[in-house]
Amino acid sequence: MPRAFITGVTGQDGQHMAEFLHSKGYEVFGMVKGQNNPKEQIIREEFPYVNIVPGDLADLPSLVKALEVAQPDEVYNLAAISFVALSWNQAELTANLTGTGVLRMLEAVRMVGGQTDNKIRFYQASSSEMFGKVRQIPQDELTPFHPRSPYGCAKVFGHDITVNYRESYGLWACSGILFNHEGPRRGIEFVTRKVTNAAARIKLGVQDELVLGNLDAKRDWGYAGDYVKAMWMMLQQDEPDDFVIATGETHTIEELVELAFDVAGVSNWRSYVRQDPKFFRPAEVDLLIGDSTKAREKLGWVPEVDFAGLVRMMVENDLRLESRKARRDLTD
Repeated sequence: MPRAFITGVTGQDGQHMAEFLHSKGYEVFGMVKGQNNPKEQIIREEFPYVNIVPGDLADLPSLVKALEVAQPDEVYNLAAISFVALSWNQAELTANLTGTGVLRMLEAVRMVGGQTDNKIRFYQASSSEMFGKVRQIPQDELTPFHPRSPYGCAKVFGHDITVNYRESYGLWACSGILFNHEGPRRGIEFVTRKVTNAAARIKLGVQDELVLGNLDAKRDWGYAGDYVKAMWMMLQQDEPDDFVIATGETHTIEELVELAFDVAGVSNWRSYVRQDPKFFRPAEVDLLIGDSTKAREKLGWVPEVDFAGLVRMMVENDLRLESRKARRDLTD
């Protein structure tokens, strides 16, 4: 039975990855930070097959210990300060975990299993935010980086140090440059889930408006379940390499809102949406669209859920969740 170790197992991608690897017959280990972490109970209840291991990306000895316990064949480094808007307010924390945390994880892999004949295979979650002020459209593996947020800057360091460890120490290490990927497990603070949840709540009459920032920003959105499969496929290759994972389609925030309200059955969405300058980024990323030709040709990866299917999935899930909440409130 192959063994896999996941950092960020409590997040959207970590949960999808744990579920996917379990279906593939892996013994799954998930790293959880802190004592009495409330998210740990969620993992224990919803993913009982995950072996919880304590650890912290800010603490190298804890990472070494975690890998010694798990003895993994594969490591998926998915943990990060992943909310871009937060990175301006907590830039140093973002740099320490999203950036330097990758260095610590690589060093732990090198110390525990990077030099053996049966090397640990390492996956780093890179991001389309590294492209930022894009130099070419669409973006592929050779597009220069120009990050426009502390998060993007930290991700560039994490990506480059992964390449450096691969080239300097011979680690089996690769990166997936993933464009935006969403789903029902997405946190409510992210714009996609904020929109789908608001559409559901407005439909049910428990919310009056949706406040957003830039409606013209364009993103390449895919389904998180499709993207974790791509991560796994990268680690099954003979040699490590880096891949852009994207749908190759771009949509504006306005398109997202219009479709979400339509799925929810709410007409005239503009009467419910208000823009507020506080939600505009200090430096906006206007157009991200990925070219995943390399992943499609070398990995055989293709996304299965399109944009309309993704939005429908998320809105219908939020309608179910909010309906249950409303019923509980009535009975309390």
